[in-house]
Amino acid sequence: MNIVMLTNTYLPHVGGVARSVDAFCREYRKRGHQVLVVAPEFSEKVENEKDVVRIHAIQNFNGSDFSVALPLSGELTEQLDFFEPDLVHSHHPFLLGMTALRIARGRELPLVFTHHTLYERYTHYVPADSEALKRFVIELATRYGNLASMVFAPSESVADLLRERGVTTPINVVPTGVKLQDYQNGDGPAARAQYGIPEEAFVVGHLGRLAEEKNLGFLSEAVLEFMVRNKHVHFLVVGTGPMQSQIADLFTAQGMSDRLHLTGTLQGEAQRDAYSAMNVFGFSSTSETQGMVLTEAMAAGVPVVALDASGCREVVDDRINGRLVLKHSTRDLIAALQWVYDLPEDDYERLCNSALITAEHFSMENCASAAIKHYESLVHQHWPLDDSLYAQWMRLRNMIGAQWEILEGVTSAATAALDPDHSGKSGTQ
Repeated sequence: MNIVMLTNTYLPHVGGVARSVDAFCREYRKRGHQVLVVAPEFSEKVENEKDVVRIHAIQNFNGSDFSVALPLSGELTEQLDFFEPDLVHSHHPFLLGMTALRIARGRELPLVFTHHTLYERYTHYVPADSEALKRFVIELATRYGNLASMVFAPSESVADLLRERGVTTPINVVPTGVKLQDYQNGDGPAARAQYGIPEEAFVVGHLGRLAEEKNLGFLSEAVLEFMVRNKHVHFLVVGTGPMQSQIADLFTAQGMSDRLHLTGTLQGEAQRDAYSAMNVFGFSSTSETQGMVLTEAMAAGVPVVALDASGCREVVDDRINGRLVLKHSTRDLIAALQWVYDLPEDDYERLCNSALITAEHFSMENCASAAIKHYESLVHQHWPLDDSLYAQWMRLRNMIGAQWEILEGVTSAATAALDPDHSGKSGTQ
């Protein structure tokens, strides 16, 4: 198959969506499929990219590390003509997601939409953030889902939420898989030595973008109190983002800066070693559709302590491969960390082995196979275009229709957002 992926975030941006798109693309190509990625430019250039079309974009939108794609030129159309796609896969309902809809309608191709993100949790990046804006983005994503041929949800929790909000397009659960070999056999002792962590320390780890929506203030306060109670505990934080200085200041104020280890962004072998240096992975985000870093940690044999939330409850089996904290309080999170800390060695090893078994269930091979099966079911339903005048007219009609559907969806979403009694549900278009 020839698959076009359109995403608002891609390498070198570090984030769940970018990593997901890259992981699936690599697996598809390994199986002989052709993949063309359409993504924004970033300030940091990626040298010698293959099969990636970069779109001009505004860098560091509103102080974030995101790029916002600008309107397209005709160059993309020419490249698509050469590529001859069989299917269009959109990873966002706006910006390049709208371009994906136009491409799919104009070329009479199936459109798959992965609902990666609870978009209402990210409106603080927009200057006019409000409850009305949150309702707007929910409505926009819902209506976009109903324009797609199929929706991929990263977890059952998200699939249930989308149905509740009114998505009637077929929804299939397709998590982003983890490449097990990328996270196993890491050199934990070497990472500890590099970051000044004692060999005998109990290490609480975290990896991800250090941003407000990840609830890192909550996690940091809990881990800090846990460290006060246990003098051999250290906190290893991998990643960068706007909250990095705030986390550092919190530990410095409590005289714990020597037990906090901020590594910055790590990739490849360095990231694998960092995972292996952890005794437990701490996670407090409630905005995830899928906790990719949870399965990565488990692939390294690291049990997870996480809040009970979407994207976590499908991965963490309480007291089997970690702890799932039902009450979102620092006291309960600290108690869960303490439970892992106090485990006898044999019980802790069983916890680690169960984490490895969970990671195997979420392997990239299994997840990519599921996605390709769904792709094929759509492509096989598609009738190829011919060169007749009727086919040309239909392509033009569908392109105009796509533009109208976008306008109608945005207008309807805005109207719904401004209605305080709006239920948040949408019907089909």
